[in-house]
Amino acid sequence: MQAQQGKAADTPPAVSVRLEVLAKRADFLRAAQARRQGTAGFLLQARARRADEAGGDSSLIRIGYTCSKKVGNSVIRNRARRRLRELARAILPLHGRQGWDYVLVGRPETTISRDFAQMLGDLERALLQIHSKP
Repeated sequence: MQAQQGKAADTPPAVSVRLEVLAKRADFLRAAQARRQGTAGFLLQARARRADEAGGDSSLIRIGYTCSKKVGNSVIRNRARRRLRELARAILPLHGRQGWDYVLVGRPETTISRDFAQMLGDLERALLQIHSKP
């Protein structure tokens, strides 16, 4: 019984922010032309959506993931994208802003080899940097 209670206490509280995955190339291109913040494990691209554009629902955080062939073969790229998805799932509901699009771009070798706890901190710092710019 105590094991169940301890496990429930370790679970983070539910957050009412919805994450939606970017699917259209145009959304990735718009994010690539906006703000950027590099970290050791990935590159973060971010932009505030306009209210009049498609997907302009201001209660959403939209997120995209990309890893080029420079990252490695398909097995390595998929592993890198899985790590980036987990980063976004853990950090964006807490530190991301509603009405923004974010793209996480994998880096060769470091996205899959960097310690996950360090990458969590990297994403938090990158989001602070992105949102502190005028």
